[in-house]
Amino acid sequence: MLKRHRPGEASRCLLIHATIITVNKHRDVILDGALLTQDGRISALGKTTELLAQCQSSIPTIRVIDCRDKIIIPGLVNTHAHLAQSLLRGLAENLDLHDWLCDAIWPLEANYAAQDGYVAAMLTIAEMLKTGTTCFLEAMLTHRSGLDNVVRAVEETGIRACLGKLVKVAETNSDLNLKDARDRDVASMSLSSAIVAHEKHHGACNGRLHIWLAASTPRGSPSSSHAAVGEAAQKHDIGLTMHCAEAPKDLEIYRQYYQCSPFQFCQDAGLTGAKSVFAHVVHPDQAAGDLDILSKSKSTVSHNPTSNLKLGSGVAPIPDMLAAGINVALGTDGAPCNNAYDMFREMHLASILHCGVRHDAGLLGAYQVLEMATINGARALGLEHQIGSLEIGKKADIVVVRPKGLSTAPWDPEQVILGGIDPITVLVHSPSTEVETVLVDGEILVEGGELVYLDESRIMSQARDSVAGIRSRSGVSAHTHTQLNFI
Repeated sequence: MLKRHRPGEASRCLLIHATIITVNKHRDVILDGALLTQDGRISALGKTTELLAQCQSSIPTIRVIDCRDKIIIPGLVNTHAHLAQSLLRGLAENLDLHDWLCDAIWPLEANYAAQDGYVAAMLTIAEMLKTGTTCFLEAMLTHRSGLDNVVRAVEETGIRACLGKLVKVAETNSDLNLKDARDRDVASMSLSSAIVAHEKHHGACNGRLHIWLAASTPRGSPSSSHAAVGEAAQKHDIGLTMHCAEAPKDLEIYRQYYQCSPFQFCQDAGLTGAKSVFAHVVHPDQAAGDLDILSKSKSTVSHNPTSNLKLGSGVAPIPDMLAAGINVALGTDGAPCNNAYDMFREMHLASILHCGVRHDAGLLGAYQVLEMATINGARALGLEHQIGSLEIGKKADIVVVRPKGLSTAPWDPEQVILGGIDPITVLVHSPSTEVETVLVDGEILVEGGELVYLDESRIMSQARDSVAGIRSRSGVSAHTHTQLNFI
């Protein structure tokens, strides 16, 4: 898979003449700014003239990158991504969530073999890096993907990752008419196996790799099994993620089987907390106090607007969550319910969706969604002191974006302070901004819009080979309501 060599020691790098959106607590934007990285961290930040003067004596040993007319932002943090599902792109169209899972996704995922999980992870990570994501939370690492496969991909690509290993201690309740083909591997998805994985891999890849617990969605399973996951997460200080209240039917299941609201269940099971990320949360029971539980426990909601719309799940009450003081981050979900892992697309949709639904054009601005995609995501993962904003001492996870094309005009960095178009609007709403450079831990992983260490054509070729085998073993064909006549 490797194009040149594995990511290694980060060099000193000085980025100059950029518009720098720091996303710090003061919301500072530095015009004609510069940023110096050293030993994988940001060592200096300020005006270009100041940093050039400061570094003059050591310029020969520093790589200088001219970012004139470009925008620098913190690396984006995707708080809900399924690495294995990149291979399933386009295979489960026009299906509601539960049919989508039972008839397509679960049978396909249950038939991954050998290196399929590695190939899928490489494809997903390559796409994320090229679209500015430097850190992600894997939402539900399935047994057939192979934990070692995904760890290997994280190591080779240089990305920062939190891998949520799926814990499913019981088969899906048959009364719900939800058949999960992955139940044949339920013995391999035990809580003890997840703890072992944490002990083995947490902190690997020079600290870039974190192992989390991914609790299965409560669908008639014993509440005691979920409480055991919550207890283990707290005892071992392990991050925890779970899909929660995603589809309308999910809310009914909580009421029918557990006689409580979704987050009353999570609170009672010990699943809520500062290192808990709940994905989707489209249908919380607000009357029962779900938002209050989320806020008081400092839990995070990972908002996935594209996925929720495509699967017909609905629109999460994000404005109400923000008003309640809940930390809201962003996620793309997987390729079969989004078709992309592009956080820029997700920011754009998140910004405009709720304004339309609530008939309030100023409800959710571009800067708020940029915070969701950066510092809020870092906070969700317990990494806000390391990443999520551009500040001296933080990890050098950095993205350089080049506004280009007609859709960015008449943006001009020299006119911003005089009342011109602000750079955040260009970032979030222009369809033709291009990610040019990406650094993680100060190491350049994308340069000139191209992956530095990875062979993109080989990744795509291996993905095509893998999915052919998966489809053959599963017997699942592409689902679509559109009848096409191929001739």
